[in-house]
Amino acid sequence: MAYIEVKNVEKSFGKQQVLHGINFEIKKGERFGLIGPNGAGKSTLIDVMTGLTRADSGGVIVDGKSIKTDAIAIRKEIGVVPQDLALIETLNAYDNLEYFGGMYGISFGELKTRIAETLEAVGLVDSAKKKVKTYSGGMKRRLNLAVAILHRPKFLILDEPTVGIDPQSRQHIFDFLNRMNQEGTTILYTSHYMEEIEAFCDRLFIVDLGREVAYGTKDQVKALVGTSGKVQLILDRYSEGLSEALLSSNNGIKTAEGKLNTIELVIDTNEFSMMKLISLLEERQIVIKSISVENVSLEEAFLQLTGKKLRD
Repeated sequence: MAYIEVKNVEKSFGKQQVLHGINFEIKKGERFGLIGPNGAGKSTLIDVMTGLTRADSGGVIVDGKSIKTDAIAIRKEIGVVPQDLALIETLNAYDNLEYFGGMYGISFGELKTRIAETLEAVGLVDSAKKKVKTYSGGMKRRLNLAVAILHRPKFLILDEPTVGIDPQSRQHIFDFLNRMNQEGTTILYTSHYMEEIEAFCDRLFIVDLGREVAYGTKDQVKALVGTSGKVQLILDRYSEGLSEALLSSNNGIKTAEGKLNTIELVIDTNEFSMMKLISLLEERQIVIKSISVENVSLEEAFLQLTGKKLRD
């Protein structure tokens, strides 16, 4: 049974329609990815799902309740980690959590316990009394997460939570999210780092220009691009015009991206011939140092489905 249902959501601002009949479901306890290039409509969709923006038509159901009629009750079950930091930088971490805990309506006695547990969970106990303006970017992101989960939400929405942070803080965030998910929290995750989506999410929804591009498990999304594979070549040199020559070689090569002495190809395995590729490189007197072949990645599938890189 679906825990979150997004049903035929449409939204316009003036004459510009930004969401076109969006439909998907998120299962209880699932780690669900929402991805798309910049301007795809992700932020507007999140605002509709949390009741900050009202859809023109369609609706969102959270645990059997409609966001249109039960927005206040639903918000008590939702935690949101926004892309833009929502912190009071002149206060320390403890005081930030105390302030936001009061806004959540948590009783004073309970709040003290939750703050202690939350600071421990995000690894900020030793820095709890330091002003937030002295924090690194990664520490601020972790505190931002702490604010969102202080009231123990059943549904957690994370909008680009690892932008601009150090690897240690990124790992700390994912360790914590995995623990929350194991304890039953449903998570909606959006990121421009496709490797995060591929490693963390169970299923995903790809949106571009406000329309559905793909929806399903990672394998189902990859299957939409057909019998694709990836070939990486390390050459003695990369000559000008090589990518164009490979794409026009009628050899089942869908994309060809060269950098320094490396070229990466996305291929149709039904049409591609390795011997034909080697012959073309030999004609150009290019020496192959190594070849590796693997299945298409989620990022490469995204590129083929949208015609754009995720960070575009």
